[in-house]
Amino acid sequence: MVRLLLTASVLIAAPVMAQETVGPAGADSARAPDTLGTILSLGAGLVAVVAVIYGCAWLIRRMNGMTGVNNNAIRIVSVLAIGARERIALVEVGGQQILLGITPSAIRTLHVFEEPVVDANSAGSSDFARRLQGMIGKSWNPSTRND
Repeated sequence: MVRLLLTASVLIAAPVMAQETVGPAGADSARAPDTLGTILSLGAGLVAVVAVIYGCAWLIRRMNGMTGVNNNAIRIVSVLAIGARERIALVEVGGQQILLGITPSAIRTLHVFEEPVVDANSAGSSDFARRLQGMIGKSWNPSTRND
């Protein structure tokens, strides 16, 4: 994309740079530049570069859906925020649900459920928390934590 922008700017700016600044032999050695032509050329170049940028962004957005990959293979059933940047996510992969701990630096598998805990089509956050605590068999209490 950078090459395309550089090429477009060189092609647009080439006529401006190719203008002669020296007059014919025997005349004044420097002539006044064509300021209106230069401004119009530079303005057209700017508009062309901005149009190329918007065109590339539109094309990239249109091509994201054309990968041909089945996006239904992995489903996020539920996500629960634990802290400012930490989350617990229940993900369904191939009919099996996996509980993941997500931090800014790592993603860890907390538990792999043998049978689905929550129906992927009708997952509620309070229902998820209640059923998860029932499956684990204990409730989490931050004051009794021993590190």
